[in-house]
Amino acid sequence: MKALILVGGFGTRLRPLTLSVPKPLVDFANKPMILHQIEALKAVGVSEVVLAINYQPEIMLNFLKDFEGKLGIKISCSQETEPLGTAGPLALARDKLLDDSGVPFFVLNGDVISDYPLKEMIEFHKTHGGEASIMVTEVDEPSKYGAVIMEESTGRVEKFVEKPKLFVRNKINAGIFLLNISVLDRIQLRPTSIEKEVFPKIAAENRLYAMVLPGFWMDIGQPRDCITGLKLHLESTRKKSSEKLATGPHIVGNVLVHKTAKIGGGCRIGPDVAIGPGCVVESGVRLSCCTVMRGVRIKKHACISSSIIGWHSTVGQRARVENMTILGEDVHVGDEIYSNGGIVLPHKEIKSSIWKPEIVM
Repeated sequence: MKALILVGGFGTRLRPLTLSVPKPLVDFANKPMILHQIEALKAVGVSEVVLAINYQPEIMLNFLKDFEGKLGIKISCSQETEPLGTAGPLALARDKLLDDSGVPFFVLNGDVISDYPLKEMIEFHKTHGGEASIMVTEVDEPSKYGAVIMEESTGRVEKFVEKPKLFVRNKINAGIFLLNISVLDRIQLRPTSIEKEVFPKIAAENRLYAMVLPGFWMDIGQPRDCITGLKLHLESTRKKSSEKLATGPHIVGNVLVHKTAKIGGGCRIGPDVAIGPGCVVESGVRLSCCTVMRGVRIKKHACISSSIIGWHSTVGQRARVENMTILGEDVHVGDEIYSNGGIVLPHKEIKSSIWKPEIVM
């Protein structure tokens, strides 16, 4: 099997983190976002992954070379010279996706994190015998996304309603598709939306089916959703493989700590925290609902909540960092500094408190 991951563009919603690396390489739960997807695809027998990308393909491929060998999977890029929407990239990568096997291929939105029930999706696709399968998930506010109207008993999709003002259904497209090779014949090489132009035609022929995604789902294209997504991911990890989570008297709730990280005495870590490789957390530190990326040092009695601390940054003694503060790479927060929602670009030193949410250039 093959798969296409829609990696997309500049990751502006995830700045300042994407000023250092392309969006798919931003850490989520101690590994780059895209690795979660590639590992899930490999686990169901996918042997080749194509990344549809229009920004910094060389950086992506250089980083992923190591994982090609480790995972035993081929990774290549299909580079757009102009944004092609969600369907155009399939036409651009047509030659990479086509082969003689006739086996369906996966398409994933690179911003989506979930339990990736891909094995179940393969069985669902075989059972209904249609041309395309999409994963749908239930949300509280479908008006933000666009609703999928489907026959509940069979999963056959009747139509799509784009960002409905009145409630019609609470199921939305989850950004995970399994498509027959014939779908490629429906797509022209131009900016095209698969949801608005391709899927409605397949649905009109009664050949599009939707499977309700079991477990959690989150679009983590912006920092606040990364924090929420981490909570959901750690909850799922607790149910499926709790041995991966940290334990001990200083741990509260679900916490992921890399084996190379060091944590001092008297700390209170959790809930919903990820501490990356090579991090040093000194004594008396309080962490909750936050991501601490590779190589970060958090000094004595600092307190961090609902924030993301970028690679190789430092948070000073008795500093308080909260309310969706995002520190880019190599940011140094001084002792006893307060940050209330500061967005700090890479390689900055913060010597005075940030009292209200603002961007620090």
